[in-house]
Amino acid sequence: MQVTTVGLDLAKNIFQVHGITNDGEVVFNRALRRAQLLKFFECLDPCLVGIEACGTSHHWARELVRLGHDVKLIPPIYVKPYVKRGKSDAADAEAICEAVTRPTMRFVEIKTPDQQAILALHRTRNLVVRQRTQTINMLRAQLAEFGIVFPQGVGHATKFAKRLFEGECPELPDTAGGVIAKLCEQILFLHGKIANYTHEMTQVARREDRVALLQTIPGIGPITASAIVATIGTGKQFSTGRDFAAWLGLTPLNRSSGGKEKLGRISKMGDRYIRRLLVIGMMSRMRQITKTPERYDPWFADIMARKPGKVAAVAMVNKTARMVWAVLTRNEPYRIRTI
Repeated sequence: MQVTTVGLDLAKNIFQVHGITNDGEVVFNRALRRAQLLKFFECLDPCLVGIEACGTSHHWARELVRLGHDVKLIPPIYVKPYVKRGKSDAADAEAICEAVTRPTMRFVEIKTPDQQAILALHRTRNLVVRQRTQTINMLRAQLAEFGIVFPQGVGHATKFAKRLFEGECPELPDTAGGVIAKLCEQILFLHGKIANYTHEMTQVARREDRVALLQTIPGIGPITASAIVATIGTGKQFSTGRDFAAWLGLTPLNRSSGGKEKLGRISKMGDRYIRRLLVIGMMSRMRQITKTPERYDPWFADIMARKPGKVAAVAMVNKTARMVWAVLTRNEPYRIRTI
């Protein structure tokens, strides 16, 4: 029997495959060890292979594409409705096999190794940023126990740490002083690592044409641009700019029923990291628009005048996301419309 569709449930060591014919007849549903997986697919004629978009999925998708298979990555949230009663690897593989054949199913673009390398850089930098924030919070808490405070912000924490090593030590018990010194040393170490990662991201941005194109959009720098390109590539998997904004969780929740339109807050679905970078960029841009509104699109000044600050920032991010999609899909720089 000719296998036309295969659902592949990934794992660390034991993988599950579910194969069907063009008529929907089940040919196999079996477990495979990691070393057996590629050999198994080498013996199959080229067919449609569905995989949940999860850890290692892009690697296996690239390997199966090299063998001639048509590989589709599916967001796990869209596979779940096809899982029958009970949770098992066999049921998951069957659900993936069913979901991949749906004509309206949405798929994830397979990432290249270069895209994943950039994302690895972003994820590592984000981890170190969180570690620095945790260490600063611990330093502030320990100092507060001895009545010592300094203003909030990374800059003030690093200044305090540098002054400590320059000899400006607060009056503390010896044990506490040793703890504070180690925390300050950790803060300066993490701060240096973040600077190195940021410099490396800037170098990557200079080598990638699409990253340079995105930087023509006001409010988007090398970090945000490289994160977007590494995550969505060309952006052509989205039909419209609104689809991209919805994927980022920037569109309002729709709870309409009975012909009554009812929109709520933004959904906050999708990639939280990119959404956060865009919001930070727009908050910075709002300060620039306040100072020189004539240099920017009048729409932004208008929304800032009508809405509260954070609401206006999210609206600006929503519009900027659509600009990002247009720049990527058209492969041309953004042209600012001024007053």
